[in-house]
Amino acid sequence: MADFVSNFTNRLDAKGRVSVPAPFRAALSREGYEGVYCFPSAHLPAVDAGGMALMGEIQKRVDSFTTLTPDHDFVSMALFGVSENLKLDSDGRVILPETLRTHAGITDQVTFVGQGYKFQMWNPERFAEHRAEALKRALAVLSAPQQPPASGSAQ
Repeated sequence: MADFVSNFTNRLDAKGRVSVPAPFRAALSREGYEGVYCFPSAHLPAVDAGGMALMGEIQKRVDSFTTLTPDHDFVSMALFGVSENLKLDSDGRVILPETLRTHAGITDQVTFVGQGYKFQMWNPERFAEHRAEALKRALAVLSAPQQPPASGSAQ
């Protein structure tokens, strides 16, 4: 089930706090997660965020590498070593650390963008640009002819 859908833009206050959208807080709560797990996206100027589903996906990715190898350590560092576990306050806000704000170019507003099992936090202007490109790429992928199944595969 896609728990994180739609997008919302909220204002960051002077202390770096931002309200996590109520539907996203509800999704985190359904997962049994009482915070927001965040890390800088490795390929976008955004912050990847979520709860147990995101952490499960990350753990699967890290577990696909042999432990005590450089590849395992690099991936583990990129996904766990630079992450933050943000606590929700009684008003549903988190303090977005400066490192994450800098990575995403977030200043006074944050756009929360649902992606099913996770969500992202963006600078609103950067998100508008990315959204246009994402829609263009998605249309190209979705309109491409379907490849026939490989021979010998179940149909």
